[in-house]
Amino acid sequence: MQCLACSHYCMITEGKRGICQTRENKGGKLYVLTYGNISALHVDPIEKKPLYHFYPGTEVLSLGTVGCNFRCSFCQNWDISQYPQQHHGEIIGQNYTPEEIVDYALAHHIPSIAYTYNEPAIFFEFTYNVARLAHKKGLNNVYVSNGYESQEALEMIHPYLDAINIDLKSFREKFYVELCGGHLQPVLDTIKRCKKYGIWQEITTLIIPGYNDHEEELRDIAEFIVSVDPMIPWHISRFFPQYKMMDISPTPLATLEKAYEIGKKAGLHYVYVGNIETGKYESTYCKQCGAMLIERKGYEVEMMYEKGGKCPKCHKQIGGIFSRLSMF
Repeated sequence: MQCLACSHYCMITEGKRGICQTRENKGGKLYVLTYGNISALHVDPIEKKPLYHFYPGTEVLSLGTVGCNFRCSFCQNWDISQYPQQHHGEIIGQNYTPEEIVDYALAHHIPSIAYTYNEPAIFFEFTYNVARLAHKKGLNNVYVSNGYESQEALEMIHPYLDAINIDLKSFREKFYVELCGGHLQPVLDTIKRCKKYGIWQEITTLIIPGYNDHEEELRDIAEFIVSVDPMIPWHISRFFPQYKMMDISPTPLATLEKAYEIGKKAGLHYVYVGNIETGKYESTYCKQCGAMLIERKGYEVEMMYEKGGKCPKCHKQIGGIFSRLSMF
């Protein structure tokens, strides 16, 4: 039986599971073992996803399960993403229905729901059912993803998906194969499809010293994003030792600054540096006149733009979704 949830397109025999270890062939039927089994549920600032150009300053109800279709050696959430692999296929979590998730967001005046912490593609059916219901109630839906959604899955959910942050981990196939257990091209295809479908997207790259921090590769990433849309924000994230890469030092500030300059030189309108408080590299500036439009200090956000997301000085429209949320 072939699973169509992600771009691995696993062929799963009777009694076996796919790469994610959460989708099993039982008697010729494919079962999602994590459906509604939520292992993490929190209210976060939208900037934590990170999404800087999607209703800035608002809250988002964030949820995730266990399991992942990648095996990243540097995973920041490895304790849940790799849980089934490390615990003989065990699935943990507290059961929720789509109605309970949506009702919680409405009751607490939270305008958006994010499917995050682990890869949402592997619990697609639950995200799809929540997203459809949330959409009917006027809520937004957000994916935080490695970009490995299958073409079929993205085609199904795109009418209900308002924004996505995609990890573009590298621009080298070798990196994806050796460090992630995946391939580069499906991620690039997903980024292009999100643009086609009109889903607001932002891209994050975790810069790992000695692995994806070379100027040529950083330039390749920036130029690819520009080729899709120069208004897509690029989040350059600082690496800290984690999981199987505890021997690698944190990313030097000079490397992050170099990546920032490469992104700006390539023509990206919005480049940010994350996992480090820099002030200058967290805030949003007008591409046309340079005025500060959004000041960020950590997760403290001060909006200075005009209603609808325009620069108060030159009135240029900011890329993103900035209109006021009428229901809240």
